[in-house]
Amino acid sequence: MLTRSIIKTKNIVQKSSLINQLFNYKNNFNETIKDNNNNNYFKRNFTSYDELGRNFLKNYRNVKDEFSSSKLYEKINDENKELLKKIDSKNSLYLSKLITTVESTREDHQEQSRMIISYLSSLAKEKGTQYNSFRIGISGPPGAGKSTFIEAFGKYLTSLGHRVAVLAIDPSSVRSGGSILGDKTRMTELAVDENAYVRPSATRGSLGGITKGTSDTIILCESAGYDIVIVETVGVGQSEVSIDDMVDCFVLLVPPANGDELQGLKKGIVESADIVVVNKADGELLPKARFTVSEYTSAFKLQRPKNQHWISKVVSCSSISKEHIDKVWNTMCEFKKVMMNCGDLKTKRSLQKETFMKKLLEEELLTLLYHNEDVQKVIPYFEQQVKDGILSPTLASNEIIKTFLISEKNNNNNYNNK
Repeated sequence: MLTRSIIKTKNIVQKSSLINQLFNYKNNFNETIKDNNNNNYFKRNFTSYDELGRNFLKNYRNVKDEFSSSKLYEKINDENKELLKKIDSKNSLYLSKLITTVESTREDHQEQSRMIISYLSSLAKEKGTQYNSFRIGISGPPGAGKSTFIEAFGKYLTSLGHRVAVLAIDPSSVRSGGSILGDKTRMTELAVDENAYVRPSATRGSLGGITKGTSDTIILCESAGYDIVIVETVGVGQSEVSIDDMVDCFVLLVPPANGDELQGLKKGIVESADIVVVNKADGELLPKARFTVSEYTSAFKLQRPKNQHWISKVVSCSSISKEHIDKVWNTMCEFKKVMMNCGDLKTKRSLQKETFMKKLLEEELLTLLYHNEDVQKVIPYFEQQVKDGILSPTLASNEIIKTFLISEKNNNNNYNNK
């Protein structure tokens, strides 16, 4: 039966193929499942009276117990349990150590990281606190004054009684792989504020202006009691929009006179912004700032809205004089209120988790491919063939993938024969 084949095989590609075969049968049926926790009933569609379908039903009923916060907590080692107990204390050392574990590439750290983040996410869902925080992404071109704005904005928020976490992403060198991580030194007042936490991180080659562990770090900061999490990305251009996949509100910070209406209409980062903030609106730059606000406002009227319930707004402020910082915050609060009332905030976070899962899946599959012994043997050959112009990159990559799939199939057969 297909069920036994799926359960026995260890090969990812084969397992996926067999599952697809199972769900392509013509005879469909529905079975009603009861969610005992919420006392709700809903229908689950299956395509065959196969044993695997029954197993799916059984697994669904048990999945909440299997991945409950208590069961996940048991899989966390004692050292990290101690850190989790003190994560919401005033001493940010415990939070920093957990973030270091999340950012580490060591396999044992990664395994613990998965358990820790899953535990905290499950715990927040059980308590109903997963939407208490506000995630704000701030991006913009170099020289827009992002660090200066975040310090002024963060100090304003802490004065209102909020606890603010700032995740400052710094670009890594394409040559040495190193990073300066100097954003914290430019937020001198905010860095010593007892209600604020500033954590610089390197991109380590990740594209989109963010790091691989940013999403998990956000969850850690929220669990530590920070109700506002600000993610500052590297200085980016029109195409760097990955930050929008992990925050509630995406803010684009621009300097005065940053292009005309055509610039505002370009696809990419401007189109993804929920709010555009024109910084440095003071002194001699004030007239230019007003002109820039007018240009971006006109541009947003012409392009299709990002969300049917919200038209992107443009505001100006001065990070030096602190003028209109409150207006920026009020605009963000208005955005959150609209998104919460229409239900889009919850929907967006759910889609973000799905997108993040798919990205991780792609990265993990790529890692498996490059660590495959047979692939490692043939890659130098195909690389040379491509360099010499004998094979096209598309054909060479296809042959490498074939090598990987055949190798995995053989490994699986060897495993089953043991």
